Amino acid sequence: MNISRILFMWFCNWLLITTGTSVSKRPDVVNIGAILSFNSSIGKVAKVALEAAVEDVNSNPVVLSGTKLKLAMQDTKLSGGFLGIVEVADIVRYYEWQDVIAIYVDDDHGRNGVAALGDKLADNRCKISYKAPLNPKLSREDITKTLVKVALMESRVIILHIYATWGLEVLDVALNMGMMGSGYVWITTDWLSTILDTESSLPLDAMESTQGVLTLRMHTPDSELKRKFVSRWSNLTAAQSDNGLFGLNSYGLYAYDTVMLLAQALDAFLSQRENISFSNDPSLSEFRGGNLHFDNMSIFDEGNHLLNSILQVNITGVTGQIKFTSNGNLIHPAYEVINVVGKGMRTIGYWSNSSRLSVVPPEKLNTGTPSDHLYGVIWPGQTTQKPRGWVFSSNGRQLRVGVPNLISFRQFVLRVGSSDIFHGYCIDVFNAAVELLPYALPYKFIPFGDGHSNPIKTDLLYKITTGDFDAAVGDITITTNRTKMVDFTQPYIESGLVVVAPVRKLNSSAWAFLRPFTPMMWSVTGIFFLVVGAVIWILERRTNDDFQGPPRKQFVTTVW
Repeated sequence: MNISRILFMWFCNWLLITTGTSVSKRPDVVNIGAILSFNSSIGKVAKVALEAAVEDVNSNPVVLSGTKLKLAMQDTKLSGGFLGIVEVADIVRYYEWQDVIAIYVDDDHGRNGVAALGDKLADNRCKISYKAPLNPKLSREDITKTLVKVALMESRVIILHIYATWGLEVLDVALNMGMMGSGYVWITTDWLSTILDTESSLPLDAMESTQGVLTLRMHTPDSELKRKFVSRWSNLTAAQSDNGLFGLNSYGLYAYDTVMLLAQALDAFLSQRENISFSNDPSLSEFRGGNLHFDNMSIFDEGNHLLNSILQVNITGVTGQIKFTSNGNLIHPAYEVINVVGKGMRTIGYWSNSSRLSVVPPEKLNTGTPSDHLYGVIWPGQTTQKPRGWVFSSNGRQLRVGVPNLISFRQFVLRVGSSDIFHGYCIDVFNAAVELLPYALPYKFIPFGDGHSNPIKTDLLYKITTGDFDAAVGDITITTNRTKMVDFTQPYIESGLVVVAPVRKLNSSAWAFLRPFTPMMWSVTGIFFLVVGAVIWILERRTNDDFQGPPRKQFVTTVW
């Protein structure tokens, strides 16, 4: 999360305005500007939060040492809700889905977000199998046409990266088309959680279209500052008669902290700089005399110093600790993973750049045990079973299975003539596995190799990465380099040297323990028995009375 996200791209600029081009004393007023959509879920909340923050700064002379902030806001029709697109990749990885479909708004924000998502998915060996762009000036008919194309695809994991103003409309069309039922997965960026946090009551049909959807929300840890601001919110919104009462979302919290951050940075900057100067921009001279008066705009000469002051701020606000890294990223960015259920939302886990997915809040990871884990989800169709994430497309494309055309070891794989029919042990195992699947799997075998020499198995696997084959069957050895290209099944053939020996079946009985005693062994045992007895008789007969008497008695005693 970089600094532009913290400022939400609403603070397009802010200028230190004085009566001249240079001033050496601390200004009495600093003008700051914000551009946002007043009627959007993000804009109307941010507007109230910004005004509250400016009022708090101006009412506390300690913050800016007497300098006041003056806020100017401009309404725009552009809505937001584009955060969390890259973090979706970790959710896809966690549930082990391989292909996703991206529906996005066809502008710079949408295209750049989907491109970043594609790169992140590629790191996890996943991909975007179909991209469905939507025109920013779309209609319900355009949405329907796009979703018809999406429904024909194999993947059932759909990422919705779109403006909040059209997000619910897309989900409503999907519901009417039967695309919010069992087997589908819908993941949205943070626009959905923002709407649900802000709007006190949505129509029943709107809530019905969001059931089972996963969405993200910027995580703000619980604190005393946050609780105090939340308790003030109803009073702050009561004065907004135009929009009525509405809830507080995470954008409002960050908007409030943005003003506090700027105030801290301004105070540090004004305390360090003696002169504040502006200069004309020569590149704007050609616009002299125009209606927009670009020639009256000036460049703030100390802009880099002010930026450094912003990056060096380290405060604790209503959103927690606010501090930036050396490259302008916010430290410890975190999101909540939300499951929409019934009339509300349920947090099933958290995402952070340190622990990725965990059921433990990021601020408690030092005392807890982080784990790549999420709580259970109620998916579309009111099912708790994880969707497979794909179906066979309506186009009916068969699975392309590459098979090595061997000239040796044909007991494993044997091609019948010049046809695409194969036999052998590996083929039998594959066919048996296909028959155990709970669904039909159309496939076709494609020979790999010229039939005059054994093909290189690594080249066969490379064809899978290039998309020429979907899978491969054969006596393919699992090596480290090959596992980096493709996924292997559990090995069903063990490689190595073995000893083969004949096995004779023997009848078992109670006297089986006597089988090792052969006649020769009995004879040797008897001889040793007599020898030991003779030795004992020789050693004991002079001193032991038991060995005295007639020879018969001595023999019996020796044997005993």
